[in-house]
Amino acid sequence: MTDFIREGRLFRVTAFLPSHRQLFLASEATLVDGTTTKVEVSFGHVELMFLKPFYRNGLHIRRASADEFGVLSERHGIPAEDAAYTWMLERDGDSFVVASIPNWREAEYELMGERESLYDGPWPPEFPAESGNVG
Repeated sequence: MTDFIREGRLFRVTAFLPSHRQLFLASEATLVDGTTTKVEVSFGHVELMFLKPFYRNGLHIRRASADEFGVLSERHGIPAEDAAYTWMLERDGDSFVVASIPNWREAEYELMGERESLYDGPWPPEFPAESGNVG
């Protein structure tokens, strides 16, 4: 299983589109954390989420372990069949999302030009960028 790890960066919730059940988190390039790329993460088919507005130490997105899912299932009434779709957002934290497999995109901020989001416009873009799925 491939985790998504971008620790040491400030991430924030940038959008939730209830009509499409989509959640977006992003990290801008900042001098504070010495980054030059923009990173965006998208979750589709969101069923349930327990989020912080900001993740000051970055993200570590991974499937919930059996023990973590057991606690979350009991606490929030998550059905057993959603175990494979329950994603923890931090290495040691309580934030989670029940959704389809998350995907991410990353590119050098300076190359993006007028483009505000890596999820806007055509993909792949006309500039170098990386992308992938979690899991």
